[in-house]
Amino acid sequence: MLVATTLYCLACIAADPIDADLVIRHARIYDGSGRDAFPGDIALRGKRIVAIGHFSVRGEPQQLDGTGLIAAPGFIDLHSHSDRSILQPATRQNANYLKQGVTSVVTGNCGGGAHNVAALLGAVDQHGTGTNVLPLLPHGALRREVMGTANRAPTPGELAELMERVEQGMRAGAWGISTGLIYIPGTFANQEELIALAQVVARHGGLYASHMRNENTRLLESIQETLAIGQRAGLPVHISHFKASGRQSWGLAADAIALIRQARDAGQTVTADQYPYTASSTSLSVLAVPRPYRHRARLISALQDPAEAVKLRQGIAAELKPRNRGADLLVADYAANRSWQGKNLVQLAEQEESTAVEIVLQMERNGGAQMVSFSINEAEIRLIMQQPFVATASDGGAQQLDADTRPHPRNYGCFPRKIGRYALRGQTVTVAQAIRSCSGLAADILGLTDRGYLRPGQWADLVLLDPNTYIDTATYQAPHQYATGVRYLFVNGTLAIAKGRLTGVLAGRGLRHRVAPR
Repeated sequence: MLVATTLYCLACIAADPIDADLVIRHARIYDGSGRDAFPGDIALRGKRIVAIGHFSVRGEPQQLDGTGLIAAPGFIDLHSHSDRSILQPATRQNANYLKQGVTSVVTGNCGGGAHNVAALLGAVDQHGTGTNVLPLLPHGALRREVMGTANRAPTPGELAELMERVEQGMRAGAWGISTGLIYIPGTFANQEELIALAQVVARHGGLYASHMRNENTRLLESIQETLAIGQRAGLPVHISHFKASGRQSWGLAADAIALIRQARDAGQTVTADQYPYTASSTSLSVLAVPRPYRHRARLISALQDPAEAVKLRQGIAAELKPRNRGADLLVADYAANRSWQGKNLVQLAEQEESTAVEIVLQMERNGGAQMVSFSINEAEIRLIMQQPFVATASDGGAQQLDADTRPHPRNYGCFPRKIGRYALRGQTVTVAQAIRSCSGLAADILGLTDRGYLRPGQWADLVLLDPNTYIDTATYQAPHQYATGVRYLFVNGTLAIAKGRLTGVLAGRGLRHRVAPR
């Protein structure tokens, strides 16, 4: 690391010519550190960056004109749900993220996804992917393997089995563990279970990332639990998709930020990520069905008992009330009736001459649905993104451009929305801050030392984007639209985008965390 830093510092005055395969000339360079842009050149040799700034080169390497373009580290999506889709032929390229300038994605988030880290990384290496893949261990998926969906603490034997699986996953290259504490079965875990598993992760130098128990009116309580887990387990904690969700929670973001700042000032390592949208996305059952009825079999059984059915319907109505009685919930993916996608529950109730409660029950009977939930305050989005400990992350996944669904537009536009709308055009944050939140900060959070910055010695994951056209185009009604403005994108030194067009190469690789157990 010392050598790379020395090269970086001396690149602008180096007298000796550089050996390079390709030189990017005359770019405006944001190096991922948060410092202001500086003009200069970038030299690549093989899969690495070998020089930044002003230097001479030997021979006649390939030249790429970066005049008028921003050069930045390839973006790192800390919060992806591409565990399965990135292994499927139609979506392995992860094109919707390449077109945003993303070169690496972190999987296994919210406690769900691929829990066999060795198998996931092996499949990535065998078949290739468009972006690099960095796995987290999904606590909920591991718990389901060991305990099913039991609503109880693990027995000593089960806890030992969970700890052993975490040990194996960390040895296989996981970067930490994630929890989804609103989802079954993760929601059934108590602090003692989570601390015990986090202590295993801590021995390997990993982090604890959490979709907390509550992002609504109990947001502060949930942050306190997350901080306590980190303190007792002795590892960094990371808050996934940081927000105050739901109209009744608006106003809590400032207090939540203050709580995190207090912990950071006291020496605890605490970070967060954010997608810059006023809507979230998750399953209909999580948004509208009371927790005891979120198993489909349990819901159907309740409907067959008159007294229980009344209780269930009342519970759904109570869940919908703070969500504008269902008007804030938009159908994103409903396989049983694609014509319902793009409409909210109130619109569907009017269309079907029914009620929003009955629409929920019908959809749940038919296998459930993925929803978009308009629940986040724009002013708080801007406040959160200004915090130096908040990275940018999509909470999306690899998508097929012609898919018959209406997913959240964050799948296609998260990073250009942050940089294009809030920095280049909106000036909520500086361009340097926005780019750091997508690159260097994300690398620092993971402990990833050889990506995330434009420095000699780093892997050549880098993006050249046009500041005049770099913007998200995906909308809630038309989400399957690529972002514009990425002119060139290198993944491990290979062009994944050239002159604005996808090259089709699968240059990504599985990235393994390597820290010897303490």
